[in-house]
Amino acid sequence: MVKENKDFSRREFFKKTGVIAGGVLFASLLSPLKAAQSTEKSKSDDTWYGIGLDIEKCIGCASCARACKAENDVPKEPFFFRSWVEQYTITNSGEVKVQSPNGGIDGYKQPVPESEIFKTFFVPKMCNHCSKSPCTQVCPVGATFVSPDGVVLVDPNYCVGCRYCVQACPYGCRYIKPDLGTVDKCTLCYHRLKKGMDPACMMVCPTGARLYGNLRDPKSEMVKFIKNHTVGALKPNLNTGSKLYYNALSQEVH
Repeated sequence: MVKENKDFSRREFFKKTGVIAGGVLFASLLSPLKAAQSTEKSKSDDTWYGIGLDIEKCIGCASCARACKAENDVPKEPFFFRSWVEQYTITNSGEVKVQSPNGGIDGYKQPVPESEIFKTFFVPKMCNHCSKSPCTQVCPVGATFVSPDGVVLVDPNYCVGCRYCVQACPYGCRYIKPDLGTVDKCTLCYHRLKKGMDPACMMVCPTGARLYGNLRDPKSEMVKFIKNHTVGALKPNLNTGSKLYYNALSQEVH
C-alpha cells in the first residue's frame, strides 16, 4: 500500500513538472522577445542588444567571416572562427548536407548534382549572446560574463583555459586561442560598440542580411525585424534565452 502511494506521487510529480517545463518552453517559442529580454539585473530602459540574421538575404559570400577575422585578430587557420557561414543542401530524398569550407571564406563547391537538390541556402553563425547563457554558468573563475547591455564577453586576464565554456556552448561558438591558451568568441565587436561604431560583420554585409539593436526599444530596427518577420532561434528547447534571431529559419538547421 505504501509503495502504491509512492508510485502515485512520483507519477504526479513528473506529470506536473513536465507540464511546467513544457509551458515554459511553449511560452518562449511564442514570445522569443520577452524570453530574451528577461533579466533580474537590468532595468527595462537599459540597452539590451539582440542580433538579427536574415537567411533569405544571405548569399554566402562570407564577407562577415573575413571582416571578423581581420578586425578581431582571429587566427587564419581554417578552424578558428568568431563568425562563419554554413551552406545547407536538402536533397530530394530528404538528406541534409552541411558544409562550411574555411567558414565559407574559400567558397562552396556543391557536392550534390543540381537535379537531386530540393533546396539549398546559407546560414550565418555566430555567438547567440544568450540571456541565460550556459557558458557563463559553468565558468569556475567568472572570466566569461554578460555585460550590462547583454553582450557575452570573456576576460582573458581571468580565463584559465579550462574549456568548460567551450563544452557548455550548445552552438559551437567558442575556441581556444593557440597563442594564449585562453577562450575567444564573438563579442559583437564590443570595442567598436563602445565607440558608437557598428560590428565589423554588419558593416561589410552587401545584402543587409545582418543587423543588431536594442531589444528594449520598440522603435529599434531590431524590434521591427522581429515584428515583421517570422523569426526563430537555434535550439529553443535548451531555453538559453538566445538573442540571435533568424528570419526564414528552416527546421533542418541546427
